[in-house]
Amino acid sequence: MSAAGAAPDAAGAGKPPRARAPRSVKQSLGAIVLGFEMIVMFLGSLVIFGLKAAPAPVALIGGGLLCLIIIVTIPLLRFRWGYWLGWGVQAAIVATGLFVPMMFLVGALFAAVWTYCMVSGDRIERQQAHHREVKD
Repeated sequence: MSAAGAAPDAAGAGKPPRARAPRSVKQSLGAIVLGFEMIVMFLGSLVIFGLKAAPAPVALIGGGLLCLIIIVTIPLLRFRWGYWLGWGVQAAIVATGLFVPMMFLVGALFAAVWTYCMVSGDRIERQQAHHREVKD
């Protein structure tokens, strides 16, 4: 038994745990926006269902799939193409306005926040890289 009271893992005996790479500012901001979008899209699919703006399976299954895509996109932001998937999510959210016109506004607002976070995240990361270079 180890000092913590648990038996050590035979496969990982003696090996230090692998350190996880820190998240970038852009990745963190993107994950926050997508998290909020997932909540809003879940509620939006219920609104589409409640207003009977689309058949129940389209509203609920479509909304569920969109929420699932958003959830899957969050960890994929560690890859460059994950941001392109995030842009696709923004387009899909704007497209929900075809069912309930107010969703055009919601989608446009989230797309604006996403754009701001992507631009600001890049700018902050460039500044951090510059400060690291100057410091070294």
